[in-house]
Amino acid sequence: MAGHDLGKDTRLAAATGAWICFEDEAGQTLRPPRARTWARRGQTPVVRVSGKGSGRVSIAGLVCVKPGQRGHVFYRLRIHRGRTGERRSLSEDDYATLVTAAHHQLHAPIILIWDGVNTHTSTLMRQLIAARHRWLTVVQLPAYAPDLNPVESLWST
Repeated sequence: MAGHDLGKDTRLAAATGAWICFEDEAGQTLRPPRARTWARRGQTPVVRVSGKGSGRVSIAGLVCVKPGQRGHVFYRLRIHRGRTGERRSLSEDDYATLVTAAHHQLHAPIILIWDGVNTHTSTLMRQLIAARHRWLTVVQLPAYAPDLNPVESLWST
């Protein structure tokens, strides 16, 4: 990140009254894990769980900060049941809905900072961002920088 002006976005936020929002996503399978329990010495029992599982859960979260204001957390949850033709992750529309909902709640411009997931950089997403250009500025994080994104710690709690 050498040579980049890291303070540019904070100055832009201060000048426009914008919120700085960090975004990240996570996913989890709904299939229960195999479990172990106690038993006599030398005989480790394995508890088997029957069933195919219920699918997957995908979640996207925004942590929004602004000096002098309390922070906000917004999220969207999507359950995928494994049906034919069903998408296994969040779509561009899901992300656009999340950011738009945050904008309506915050009543201010947003500077969105997120990673380079293919859904974030797709042509459709660029069009959705361009349609919101009056109140949305997007900044992409470097290729792998989980320590720069505070939303990463949401998924570990």
